Amino acid sequence: MKEATVSALALIPASRKKAEMLSDPIADMLNRIRTAGSTGTETVEIPASKFKRALAELLVREGYLRSVEQLDNDGKPVLRVGLKYGPRRSPIINSLKRVSRPGRRTYTGVQHIPVVRGGLGIAVISTSQGLMVDREARRKRVGGEVVCEVW
Repeated sequence: MKEATVSALALIPASRKKAEMLSDPIADMLNRIRTAGSTGTETVEIPASKFKRALAELLVREGYLRSVEQLDNDGKPVLRVGLKYGPRRSPIINSLKRVSRPGRRTYTGVQHIPVVRGGLGIAVISTSQGLMVDREARRKRVGGEVVCEVW
């Protein structure tokens, strides 16, 4: 006889589902950008933090995103990220991959900083000097946590 399985999320009242904490807010940010890009959306709103803002500004500087601005939505800080598209509305970002996760942090020394797609993509490294792309970390000779890869 088959037993019916009920997910744990189904047991949580609707009033509590919205207030839940995410276990990986950076992965949530990357996923929102990836999803918005695949649907052709111009902007996406993401709950704000200093780290997320620094990551979004780095992606703007590298030419993967169009813009980033911080707003208040019902008293909570929100980042509005403008996505960038190429010819025929194809998204500039082909892939966003979270490398270091809360359950498995990934650190690298300067000698082992990954090269993404033969140098066509970037790896975002969180160093003691702040967030930077792989080539900048190599030039400054600093290692750190590999946050994500973008191409």
